[in-house]
Amino acid sequence: MTWADLKAAARKSESAKIADLLKDPDRANEFSISAGDLLFDYSKTTINEETRSILVELFESAGVPAKRAAMFGGQKINETENRAVLHTALRNLSGEPVMVDGQDVMPDVLGTLERMSAFSEAVRDGTFKGQGGAITDVVNIGIGGSDLGPAMATLALAPYHDGPKCHYVSNVDGAHIADVLRHLNPETTLVVVASKTFTTIETMTNAATARAWMGEQVANPASQFAALSSATDKTAAFGISEDRVFGFEDWVGGRYSMWGPIGLPVMIAIGSQAFRSFLAGGEAMDRHFQAASPLENIPVMLALVGIWHNQGCGHATRAVLPYEQRLSRFPAYLQQMEMESNGKSVRLDGSTLDIESGPIVWGEPGTNGQHAFYQLIHQGTRVVPCEFMVGAEGHEPELAHQHQLLVANCLAQSEALMRGRSLEEARNMQSAKFEGDELELQARHRVFPGNRPSTTLVYPKLTPFVLGQLIALYEHRVFVEGTILGINSYDQWGVELGKELAVALEPMVAGDIDPNEKDGSTVQLIRHIQKHRA
Repeated sequence: MTWADLKAAARKSESAKIADLLKDPDRANEFSISAGDLLFDYSKTTINEETRSILVELFESAGVPAKRAAMFGGQKINETENRAVLHTALRNLSGEPVMVDGQDVMPDVLGTLERMSAFSEAVRDGTFKGQGGAITDVVNIGIGGSDLGPAMATLALAPYHDGPKCHYVSNVDGAHIADVLRHLNPETTLVVVASKTFTTIETMTNAATARAWMGEQVANPASQFAALSSATDKTAAFGISEDRVFGFEDWVGGRYSMWGPIGLPVMIAIGSQAFRSFLAGGEAMDRHFQAASPLENIPVMLALVGIWHNQGCGHATRAVLPYEQRLSRFPAYLQQMEMESNGKSVRLDGSTLDIESGPIVWGEPGTNGQHAFYQLIHQGTRVVPCEFMVGAEGHEPELAHQHQLLVANCLAQSEALMRGRSLEEARNMQSAKFEGDELELQARHRVFPGNRPSTTLVYPKLTPFVLGQLIALYEHRVFVEGTILGINSYDQWGVELGKELAVALEPMVAGDIDPNEKDGSTVQLIRHIQKHRA
């Protein structure tokens, strides 16, 4: 099966009407998957049995099952960096052996988890204190995968947050750390520095600022720092005691690292028991992904739906739309996971990718988005496949009526995208107000083309276990799509060039080096900034 076959099937489907497909009373059931308490419905797409067979053949011919086994087996599928890809080991609560280079990594993984649990509980119960007493606030300093994941999860699990307040600093813009630290007491604040190499320039710049801020009132500021890093020489030089350093191996990529030490601030917020439930949710999705057949496998079918819409139909963007306010950072988290993983143009063998790479991923929580960008989704000229997600139950029983309204809005949006509104329907709606040419004009503005695809993922309630399931689901979706594309989803060389140039540019911006060797635009911008700064 080839990409040409997929595109031919997509062209053939252009005349298909999703509403007509749903006239089949069995379609919703046949184009949905249940896994535990999750329901994934992809019946509101133009995928039919024939195109689904093509997609599954692509899955098989790309060798996804074999590569999946290689990933879970500790083989070095990150070929450009010669590394295994084993974030799944971090949530392997069963402790079943996972071998890398002939050694079982699980004793170290579980040992680190125990150390994290002991430290987090010491912070939570006041055994670990700051100079001014029990810790009241935790400031996590990281960027990318060291920030997006734990920041998203802390917000998502707010109903379970019974530990110190957690704050997140990522941007090197001084305004970010200044705004966070301004209202905190340095004597009761714990700073967590998250950087595997302990060299990330944004993180270490902010860490130095936080240490100076704390040092104004705390005699030994490093005593109120912890590090999530494998560079123990550098953490020691910073002054952080080794009992507050939690490392992880190079087979854990940054954007997949929240399951281990990078998740420490989440563990401090919700407690080690709830964090283990989060890990258990991820582990449950791992088992489902490995065991279920393609048509009964939610990560596989979520990926194949994505392949259909992007590489097949040519829709270059997808909107992730959680109808859950506490998942407001989930789309941003998926932006990094998907776009940093599958935003590639070179195959593993070095050849040029001759098909579209990963899509542009974006979104906001409902119902906010309905009053913003849904206008374009419903009536714009571009088709944007939408991925809705919603919980059957909220955390506020006293506000159950609001949750019902939220769910109704979610289901209504997917129905509206599918059904649309014809010109005749629009005329009938406006005929009491207008007539003649004005009726025609007003009606045309109220037409919705419809036939716009969406999927809906329903989960019971946003618990730590369910959040673990959701994150692992999307991780495996990225793996499947990347494997079918033949790319390496686990390196990120595209982020390097700009960082390298920034190092050279900083002394030019500061005025220490003449910028004339740069292009005319860059020189002009530097001169303009220097003039106003002076």
